[in-house]
Amino acid sequence: MIVVTGGAGFIGSNLVKGFNDSGVNDILVVDDLEDGTKFRNLADCEIADYRDKDRWIEEVRTSGLTNGVRAVIHLGACSTTTEWNGRYMMENNYEYSRTLLHATMDAGVPYIYASSASVYGMGPVFREAPENERPLNVYAYSKFQFDNYVRRHLAVARNQIVGLRYFNVYGPREQHKAGMASVAFHLNNQLKEGDSVRLFEGSDGFADGEQRRDFVYVGDTVDVKLWLLDHPGVSGIFNLGTGRAQPFNDVANAVIDWHGRGEVRYIPFPDHLKGRYQSFTEADMNALREVGYMSEFLSVEQGVARYMEWLNREA
Repeated sequence: MIVVTGGAGFIGSNLVKGFNDSGVNDILVVDDLEDGTKFRNLADCEIADYRDKDRWIEEVRTSGLTNGVRAVIHLGACSTTTEWNGRYMMENNYEYSRTLLHATMDAGVPYIYASSASVYGMGPVFREAPENERPLNVYAYSKFQFDNYVRRHLAVARNQIVGLRYFNVYGPREQHKAGMASVAFHLNNQLKEGDSVRLFEGSDGFADGEQRRDFVYVGDTVDVKLWLLDHPGVSGIFNLGTGRAQPFNDVANAVIDWHGRGEVRYIPFPDHLKGRYQSFTEADMNALREVGYMSEFLSVEQGVARYMEWLNREA
């Protein structure tokens, strides 16, 4: 059985669907369905079992992983970057991840977990090395601290351990994230309600809408994880982006092009984000390429078109 924590969430449910599409359905989804709307992400998926995240982790702390677990893909976390309750964040993101690290090490099974590009803060270098890591909020710090904990254990681990630093992921099954959903999701909704989409005015030396991020389609992140499970000798902490920064204007234009109408309107940059906003991110993908992952990643134009097709079909 493969365990997917956060399996009813955005990236997790896409992974479950990816497993199903490859013929795997012996999956245990671990999540918190207090937000019951997330059930929709799993409605077209086939799984073997579901467990509440708090009850399951207590069983793991008490008894370890049950026999038959072949891998743990840990995607569950509090991902709200505006959450400043550090105790809550460290319990959910750091302690939970640490418990699973030791459980998988004891069981000798692969452990793939979600880190975040937020550990790099304002950059400007986005390469997997401590000197480049400067988290700006407690969410980023929880990911940063766990990555450092993993680094201390990689040399002695018998099992595969992989941390994936996600850049700006977008795509199907993110509707439950509300304000934390991708810009493509929000721009699609804006255009369905009116004749324009909204982007921030210029900041940090960038012109209007020209702030640049490494936008990665969620299907590409699924392909990377499936590849890793097929290559159990690969361990380490790796960026997961495209290696190409594209401006928010590209996202807006891709949404407009798909709908065949609309224009971009620029709104003032919010005061509360000044000094806390990543105006530029671009994954250095050399580490993942060096271990053998050679598949190409979709561009914004390709990925957004695919996403718009899904969004408007499902709606």
